[in-house]
Amino acid sequence: MMEKPKNWVFSDPRLQDLRQEYAQYTPEDFKVWKILFERQMPNLPKAASQAYLDGIETVAFNADKIANFEELNQILAKTTGWAVQVVPGLIDDDLFFGLLNNRRFPSSTWLRKMSQLDYLEEPDMFHDAFAHMPMLTNQPYVDFLEKLSGIALKHIEDPWAIQLLSRIYWFTIEFGLIKENGELKIYGAGILSSAGETKFSLSNEPVHIPYDVRRILNQEYWKDRFQDKYFVIESYEQLYESLPEIEAVLEEMLGSGK
Repeated sequence: MMEKPKNWVFSDPRLQDLRQEYAQYTPEDFKVWKILFERQMPNLPKAASQAYLDGIETVAFNADKIANFEELNQILAKTTGWAVQVVPGLIDDDLFFGLLNNRRFPSSTWLRKMSQLDYLEEPDMFHDAFAHMPMLTNQPYVDFLEKLSGIALKHIEDPWAIQLLSRIYWFTIEFGLIKENGELKIYGAGILSSAGETKFSLSNEPVHIPYDVRRILNQEYWKDRFQDKYFVIESYEQLYESLPEIEAVLEEMLGSGK
């Protein structure tokens, strides 16, 4: 099979040419953003990784203004070379990894309604922007995201391989913890956008496990409740440096049919 060029995703007909229509946000949208921002932000100075706290300052998010992707992309271009790519919502795995592999973070632009403040079937832009985008200013983190996506694209025809790699993504990008100055901190976006899981993940209730590629690849996760296990990295460089091991253990597991 001929290898596709790296930027194939941009000419794929499934990738719609969408923009954030900022002028179309309603007073309710601004209210929802403000409520969610003010509900979660006070929890984070003591709970979030320094990389996230530095990042949210760099991208200049605040309670009174919904994230503006055009402004954000100018900031990201100067920091890590990444950008936000507007998508309608959840997209096919190959498009998702194809965008990440080209340093484009896929994000919806719709915000939940007041009636949906606490539960959503799929992530809205508050999750995508508030929780994910400040971390896009951290170079080792985005380098890991880009290369992990490259591994996924090599195995995109194999649903089992993608399921295994989704465990790495889940326990790092979405639900990862980091040890900073001897204390547990959060960098996973799934936790950063949830006041309840922010508190729970750092408590003594779940198990905290040092980052272990093989164990994560063998660890199923839950989508409908808090995790009972969280994996803890020592640094973002550790994530990036684990990529060869991820690839090797994945190949081993696929070869053995595990």
